[in-house]
Amino acid sequence: MLHGIREGVVALDARGRVRLVNDEAQRLLGIGPEDTGRPLDDVLGPGRTTDVLAGRVTGQDLLAVSGNRVLVANRMPTDDGGAVATLRDRTELERLGRELDGTRGLIDALRAQDHEHANRMHTLLGLLELGLHEEAVEFVTEVVGVHRATAEQVAERVHDPLLAALLVGKATVAAERGVSLRISEDTLLPDRVIDPRGLVTVLGNLVDNALDAATATADPQVEVALRAEGRTAVVRVGDSGPGVPAEQRELIFTEGWSTKKAPSHGQRGIGLALVRRLAERQGGSAGVRAGANGGAEFTVLLPEALSEELAAERPGALPGAAASGEAVPGPSEPSPLVRGPSQQGPVVPSPSQPSPSQPGPSVPSPSEPGPSARAEAGETR
Repeated sequence: MLHGIREGVVALDARGRVRLVNDEAQRLLGIGPEDTGRPLDDVLGPGRTTDVLAGRVTGQDLLAVSGNRVLVANRMPTDDGGAVATLRDRTELERLGRELDGTRGLIDALRAQDHEHANRMHTLLGLLELGLHEEAVEFVTEVVGVHRATAEQVAERVHDPLLAALLVGKATVAAERGVSLRISEDTLLPDRVIDPRGLVTVLGNLVDNALDAATATADPQVEVALRAEGRTAVVRVGDSGPGVPAEQRELIFTEGWSTKKAPSHGQRGIGLALVRRLAERQGGSAGVRAGANGGAEFTVLLPEALSEELAAERPGALPGAAASGEAVPGPSEPSPLVRGPSQQGPVVPSPSQPSPSQPGPSVPSPSEPGPSARAEAGETR
């Protein structure tokens, strides 16, 4: 009967050895029937899940993370000195709860954006009624250009479409909350991410926490850095919030530990635990220290997060540049062409180069490749 219920059941003897583990517990913990009779510490290894089942952490409905699953555990001692622990899978509930939080945040942002849009329309209407047409054009250009500049800046430095879209969306939400979200100058992440969704989970959690921490400050700021070091992806998010005390810098990565008030639909203390778990699964790490702005600075290292092709590329290299022999700008040099996510079309030549629309054949200079050479180089890209 125990093997047919939807809750995981683990029975331990007085010496901490596994005496019974039903089918659901095997699925949730990733263990098998052959582990029966072995000490719990040897079966699961060190971690919060082991501490909860062994009784080293006490309480009711304790949160634990096993792999990618969020579990709720309860433990009851038995008369013979052992214990029986039950496990419930709350992964889907936590996911739905986080989506609900995100939806509420977007609704609040859209409400604020609608209010701001109305103010802009009133300003524009007033300028037109006063006959200040040039000022009206400048006002509209400035308002539209802010969002376009943000999108272009992100697309230029973060080439993965999922991560770029996440940052553009977070920048919009941050602006509505009065927080300045900036992309650091050393950010450069080519489109070679093996698991973009995992990196989205890491970055999204860190940015959300940073926005919450910075909102209550006088000059709220959040800075995001994404860069590649060989095949390792480095994620750094800093804020201008109150920071994390030194004695709590390990506790914040513990499942169920949070300084925020729990929402009505569930519990907090899951996001950072998932961030560290994802990093450790790839042999990486997640940590926090005091930031330059007085707040917290989270750094996550994800080894093997980028494909092998990235290891041979220089930071800032354009695809096919080595094959065509063209000069490649370094990380600190501006790119000759900046395209936003929605911009397409041919490269616009500079004034010093002949325009394709000018009549007459174009004669290449001795130092420039001819049209056939450029065509051959383009085919290699």
